[in-house]
Amino acid sequence: MHGDECVFFRIPCSYLGIARDEVRHLAGRRVSADGGVAALVSKFLAALIGEDDLWDSTNGKRLTLNAVDLVALLVAELLAPHRMESPANGNAMLARIRSYIDENLMDPDLSPESIARAHHISVRYLHKLFQSDGTTVSTHVRQSRLAACRLDLGRLANRRRSVAAVAQTWGFTSPSHFSRLFRQTYGLSPREWQVSASGPNL
Repeated sequence: MHGDECVFFRIPCSYLGIARDEVRHLAGRRVSADGGVAALVSKFLAALIGEDDLWDSTNGKRLTLNAVDLVALLVAELLAPHRMESPANGNAMLARIRSYIDENLMDPDLSPESIARAHHISVRYLHKLFQSDGTTVSTHVRQSRLAACRLDLGRLANRRRSVAAVAQTWGFTSPSHFSRLFRQTYGLSPREWQVSASGPNL
């Protein structure tokens, strides 16, 4: 509602990252805008109403994308309880998230927050997905990065690359922290593994 007028915003389901059968959980549902994501969405959309001059401008297109992202975040928050009730939906989402993590392991800014944002879900829901799989988001990212580093360090072509360079490539910002984690996981220091794995007998 905007004054005495009712304004509708139409956004395709594909833009919100939801399946058509999930729409039934949202139909006719009233959402309070007193706080949280709902309040942000309400204020943002209210501010856009009446700004007709913006729509055909570059700034207008950016604002539109921001509006869609905010609504997608709200929708994901509203659907989270229903998604948790459906193992099939949860498993499919977890598989997509794992693939996304594998594709972005080199990004040092990869985090639960950035992963959740990329999939239009709440961080809380993201943690629940991994918890149901018996692990945590951070543990999965860390183990995946360690495995990538181990593979890289074992390649003959990378024999002359420093341990720090390989660690940095795969998102580890602290060489000492990486070395400690590597030893705890594999029982060898990164350098010891690099020398043994790329030796003349391999």
